[in-house]
Amino acid sequence: MQKLNLKESQTIEFKEVWKDEYLKTICAFANSDGGVIYIGIDDSSNIVGLKDTKNIIEVLPNKVNNRLGLIVDINLRYKSSLEYIEMIIQKTYAPISYNGKFYKRSGSNTIELNGVNLTNFLLKKYGKTWDDVSEEKFGLDEIDLSTIEKFKKLSRDRIPDIQSQTNLEELLRKLNLYDGEYLKRAAILLFGKNPQMYYVQSHSKIGRFLSETDIQSSDIIEGNLIDQVDKIMDVLRLKYLKAYISYEGMHRREKLEYPYEALREAVINALIHRDYTNTSNLQIKVYDDKLVMYNGATLSSEVPIDRFDKPHQSKPFNPTMANVFYKCGFIENWGRGTLNIIDDCVEYGLPKPLFEYEWTAVRTTFFKTTQETTQETTQETTQETTQETTKSKIVKLLKENPKYTKQDMMNILNKGDSTIKEHLANLKREGIITRVGSTKSGYWKILKGDNE
Repeated sequence: MQKLNLKESQTIEFKEVWKDEYLKTICAFANSDGGVIYIGIDDSSNIVGLKDTKNIIEVLPNKVNNRLGLIVDINLRYKSSLEYIEMIIQKTYAPISYNGKFYKRSGSNTIELNGVNLTNFLLKKYGKTWDDVSEEKFGLDEIDLSTIEKFKKLSRDRIPDIQSQTNLEELLRKLNLYDGEYLKRAAILLFGKNPQMYYVQSHSKIGRFLSETDIQSSDIIEGNLIDQVDKIMDVLRLKYLKAYISYEGMHRREKLEYPYEALREAVINALIHRDYTNTSNLQIKVYDDKLVMYNGATLSSEVPIDRFDKPHQSKPFNPTMANVFYKCGFIENWGRGTLNIIDDCVEYGLPKPLFEYEWTAVRTTFFKTTQETTQETTQETTQETTQETTKSKIVKLLKENPKYTKQDMMNILNKGDSTIKEHLANLKREGIITRVGSTKSGYWKILKGDNE
C-alpha cells in the first residue's frame, strides 16, 4: 500500500473520507497555527484514495465558506492510481466558530474551548489581555493612595519626575491603566483598596504542612498586588521559615533556610504571571524539606515550562501589570526571573529549584540543602547559646558607651523590650553592672566582667 511520508501533528490531519463534522477540524486549524487536512489518507499515513474527487473539490470550498466564513485552498493529488485531496487552511486573526462553538488544535487533537481557555482565546484574538480590560464599576475613589505613594518611592529611578506627579488620574493614565473613561482590571489589582471585592481569587495563601494532607497553620494574604509582595515575604520570614543566627563583631546576622531574593522573585513572578480567570489562588506550602508555590497560569507556547531554566524572552501573561511592576523595580524586562531564582539558590548552596506545569498551574519547588543536619545542629547550638551571647553583648556595649539606653540596646541587638529588661536585671543581680544616677541623665557602671 502506498504511504504518505507525513505524520499527524499540530498542523496535519488525515481523513479517509469527507464528513461535514470535520468542519470543526478546519475551525481548529484556523484558530491555531493553520494546517493541512489530507482526505483519502488513513491514520497510519496509508493512501486509501477517494472516489468522486471532482464533486468534492467543487462543493467543499463553498461549504467551508458558508459555514465558517473561510476560504481554503483545495488541491487534487495523485499517488500511482490513487487520488486524494489536500486542503490548506490558513491561520486567522479573528476567532472562528463552528455551530456556536470554538475549537483549537492541541498536538494532533482537536479540542473544544470553554471556560477559562475560551476567555483567554477570545481576548488574545481581539488583541487584548485579561488585565487590559476595563471595569466600569471601579472608581477612582477606590484607589489606595498609600500604595500610590509607595509606588512613587519605588519608581523614582525609572520615572525621574514621578514625585512631582500630583494628579492621580493623570498618573494612572500615564501608566496605561485607563481604557477611555474607565479604569482597567490592572489598576484594581495593583492599586485597589479591596481588589478581592472584584476578584475573590486574587488573594494568596501560605500554609505550614507536616505532610501532603496534614496542615499545621495557615495565613491568607489580601490587598493589592504591590502590597501583597511585602506582606507575603514578611509572613514567610517571621512565621514560616527558620533563620540561622550568627554574629560578625557587633552585628547580628540572620540567614533564612531559603534565599530571600529567590523567594521574593518567585512571589513576584507568580503574582504578575497569574491567570486571574483561574479560580485558584497563589498557594505557598512550607514543608520540613521543601517549599512549594502553586500558581494558576496559562503558559505561552513561546516560553514552555522546559525553557524556564534556560535563557528565554519575556512574555508576561499580564503585560499591563508587568509594565507597572517593571517601573517600580520589581521585575526586569529580559525574561531572567527564573534564571535569577536558580542562580540565587545555587549560590546559597541549595539544589536548583524545580519548575513544573500541571493542571493549568505552575509549580515551583525549592529544596533544602543536603547539609540540613548540619544546619539544624547549628540552629540548636545557636538557640542554646543565644541567652549567654546576648548577655555578653550587653556588657560589651556598656563598656563602649555607658550612656546607652535600653532603647539603644534594643535597636543594636535587634531584641525586644522584655528581653533587654530581663538581661539588665540579671546582670545587676549578679553584680556585673549597676545603674548610676537617674534614668534620663545617668549611666551604667561595669563592676566586673560577665565571665568572672
